[in-house]
Amino acid sequence: MRKIEHIGIAVKDLEKSNQLFEKLFGNPPYKEEEVASEGVKTSFFLNGPNKIELLEATHSESPIAKFIEKKGEGIHHIAFDVEDIISETERLKNEGFIVLNEIPKKGADNKLVVFLHPKSTNGVLIELCQEIQQ
Repeated sequence: MRKIEHIGIAVKDLEKSNQLFEKLFGNPPYKEEEVASEGVKTSFFLNGPNKIELLEATHSESPIAKFIEKKGEGIHHIAFDVEDIISETERLKNEGFIVLNEIPKKGADNKLVVFLHPKSTNGVLIELCQEIQQ
């Protein structure tokens, strides 16, 4: 793991949250997109070298909708940048972490992603991210 790639925050209303975070950071999101496979709309903010991802559910069965139903709005996950997502996933699996999706899938912001179950990471959902090479 090379660095924190972003922090994901679950929100009920992306438009209202975008307005709030735009006031907080003094700039608008640099990117908005929908990830249909995850049932979310996302927006990304830059704050210095750091990125914040806001996530709104697009349907009631999405992981974000279920998270908000249980815990309310707030920090959903911490994502780490990795050089080789396949070898890093294998390494972490061998270390005893519970991997939610062993095969990387396409996520937001041009990334391949793998998630580690919070049961194996002190209650924090961890996302591994690798930039998709064009």
